[in-house]
Amino acid sequence: MDKFKTVLKTSALQMGIPISEEQLEKFDVYHRYLLEYNTHTNLTSITESEDIAIKHFLDSLLLTKVVSIKGGNSIIDVGTGAGFPGVPIKILCPDIKLTLLDSVRKKVEFLQNLKLKINTNYSVFHERAEILARKEEYRDNFDYVVARAVAPLNNLCEYCLPFTKTNGCFIAFKGPNAKQEIEGAKNSIKILNGKLEKIENFALPNQSGSRNLILIKKIDLTPKKYPRNSAKTIKNYPL
Repeated sequence: MDKFKTVLKTSALQMGIPISEEQLEKFDVYHRYLLEYNTHTNLTSITESEDIAIKHFLDSLLLTKVVSIKGGNSIIDVGTGAGFPGVPIKILCPDIKLTLLDSVRKKVEFLQNLKLKINTNYSVFHERAEILARKEEYRDNFDYVVARAVAPLNNLCEYCLPFTKTNGCFIAFKGPNAKQEIEGAKNSIKILNGKLEKIENFALPNQSGSRNLILIKKIDLTPKKYPRNSAKTIKNYPL
C-alpha cells in the first residue's frame, strides 16, 4: 500500500471513520487526477499527497461524525470547487443523492470527468447559488447543504439555507474563527429561518489549528425574497 493510502486509511481510523479497500482505491484515483489536472488548472494549493489525504479528504469526511447520513439522503455542495466535501462523502456513503454546484466552468469540467474516472454518480451544475436556489425544483429541497471555504458565514447562510429543506440542516466547514463568524451571522440565520444547532470541533491528525463544523437547522421556509439576485449585493449588503 502506497503512502497516500496508508495515511488516509490510518488517519481516518484514528478519527473513527473506516474506509474500505474499494473506497480507498477511489480516493487514490481521485487524488491522482486532482494532481494531474492541477498542473494546468488551479484547483488546490495543497499538492502533497499526504496533505490531500488529510486536509481535503479526511476533512471532508468529518461530516459523517456530526450528522447521521442515510441512504437516499439528498446533499448539495455549494461552491464545491474540486469536489470538497461532497465527493469524498459520496465515496464513503454511495447511496446518497449528491449535487455539486460551482460557478467556475473549469472546476465543473473537472468534476464531470472525475465521476467517470471513479465510477461514481452525481449531478454537477455550472451556476451561481443565488440563481439555482430560486428554481422551484432545488429550493427548500435538500436534506443537507454543505459548504467548505466559500465565503463568510453570513453570506453562506443566504446562499445555502434557501436550498435546505424545512427540518434539514446546513453545515458550514470553518476554521478556528467559527465563533466570531457565528456572531456576525446571527441576523442572517434568523431572517432566513435557520436555528444554530451546535458547533462541533475537531483536530485533524498531525495538523495545527482546529476544524469547526457549524450546524444550522432550517425551521421554516426561506422568505421568497432570498437569496437576493446579485452576489455583489450579498457581499456589499450582508444580512
